[in-house]
Amino acid sequence: MEDINKYYEAAEILKVLGHPTRLCIVNGLIRNKGCNVSFMQSCLKIPQSTVSQHISKLKSAGIIVGERKGLEITYKVVNQMAIDLVTSLFND
Repeated sequence: MEDINKYYEAAEILKVLGHPTRLCIVNGLIRNKGCNVSFMQSCLKIPQSTVSQHISKLKSAGIIVGERKGLEITYKVVNQMAIDLVTSLFND
């Protein structure tokens, strides 16, 4: 019998990654090995408040974490399943 919990975990990750902006953020964090909200905002050309809302959802899902360095927070992807999913989608 398979452990159903792994399917719940995968489904939750897929739900959170199901938004194009969040997919783009996670892909960019993987490629850049982390960055701050200002950098993301300038790359995505969307308001900082919108980026922060997406960051909040990704953090709540355990996909990313933020590391404070002075006044700046650098985010990085820590969920291996999310890394594997996104790199398999955008392996170019």
